[in-house]
Amino acid sequence: MIKINMFSSASKVKGQGVGSAYEELIRLLDEHLNTEFEVNINQFTKSDISHYHTIDPNFYLSTFSKKRGVKVGYVHFLPETIEGSLNIPQPFRGIFYKYIISFYKRMDQIVVVNPTFIPKLVEYNIPEKKITYIPNFVRKDEFPHLSLEKREKVRKQLGISAERFMVLGTGQVQERKGVKDFIKLAENNPNTDFIWAGGFSFGRLTDGYADLKKVVDNPPTNLTFTGIVDRQKLSDYYNAADLFLLPSFNELFPMSVLEAFSCGTPVMLRDLDLYHSIIDGYYIKTTSYEEMNSKLHELQGSSSMMKKYRTLSLAASDRYSEESLTKIWQKYYKALLTGQGD
Repeated sequence: MIKINMFSSASKVKGQGVGSAYEELIRLLDEHLNTEFEVNINQFTKSDISHYHTIDPNFYLSTFSKKRGVKVGYVHFLPETIEGSLNIPQPFRGIFYKYIISFYKRMDQIVVVNPTFIPKLVEYNIPEKKITYIPNFVRKDEFPHLSLEKREKVRKQLGISAERFMVLGTGQVQERKGVKDFIKLAENNPNTDFIWAGGFSFGRLTDGYADLKKVVDNPPTNLTFTGIVDRQKLSDYYNAADLFLLPSFNELFPMSVLEAFSCGTPVMLRDLDLYHSIIDGYYIKTTSYEEMNSKLHELQGSSSMMKKYRTLSLAASDRYSEESLTKIWQKYYKALLTGQGD
């Protein structure tokens, strides 16, 4: 049996996709591959593979031990993707960014959740042959596509009007997520309900905290900020929504999009280049606030368009299923010990 030590502190900070992706992988290995892999969490015992999900300093120090086996780094962010998320003053920001790349360079192998990260890592002098793309996934039983009857029941439980169109956004409340455009949409569409499920995971360190906190504390009457929501409850919000909108300016492979797909909820995104290689054709593309507003009105007036994007969401969900990712991770981990991952 192959021994894998998983290193992560992602679950300590609620409401972020890194923790969700980590938990999904742990569950996958436990439920489907437990006869092939022995998984330990945050233990510094001898292992065949050490898989680092977060870049904690104590994890960095552990990479110098000969007990770690093959060291795998999971790249969920780069220095440039942190811009707009955390407000870190200089000179600490520069030091932190150098540390991030130094951590990745300590790895024998790198896993990215979006192929657009590969050339960026190469620019940081990390050999391309060490980098592998493996997408995120979500479980369909955790984020199920509910029937119309069950969906109406969920809306009632959440206090959402059955007659009003509801737009959902999820994730951390921060500049990078495009929350200000979400707020502006709510202000200019008073007959539509808007819900943002998420909060300030990093408190005052959040970029734009002061301005956003004012709106969160006193939002328009048709806009609700729920605060951080447990993943188990999130599926209710996705199923209750008529539209999932993520107006982010920078993402990797957002778990929230996969969760919305799994629930069969139409998805609208700010059209980022990095989406083109992973989910192109499955979502409503917008490039600006004006286009988001226009597409929103178009959707509200077209049942055929709504049906089209519900179907596309479910098709995308099948593409990134738990079954297919189980085979990919099984093959990847085994290849690391046979030299095929070098």
